[in-house]
Amino acid sequence: MSKRTTLLLEDEVYERLVEESLRRYGTVRAVSRVLNELLKESFKGREEVIRLIYSEKIAKTTAKEFEEFREDLSRRLES
Repeated sequence: MSKRTTLLLEDEVYERLVEESLRRYGTVRAVSRVLNELLKESFKGREEVIRLIYSEKIAKTTAKEFEEFREDLSRRLES
């Protein structure tokens, strides 16, 4: 179900939404649709990061082991 609201957008943001609406749908009348899609994508990405942060970890390591790994990796990338 859709809800109607009013947003105050900066000119640059509005122009980019209009451009994206034209690119995706060939009309400026799809700005709301584009904004909804972009917001959903943004929320989905954030949810995925939070899920990864709080998920059960596969590997267990100590801070010392991680630091040694990081130093070794840095040396290999620099050579």
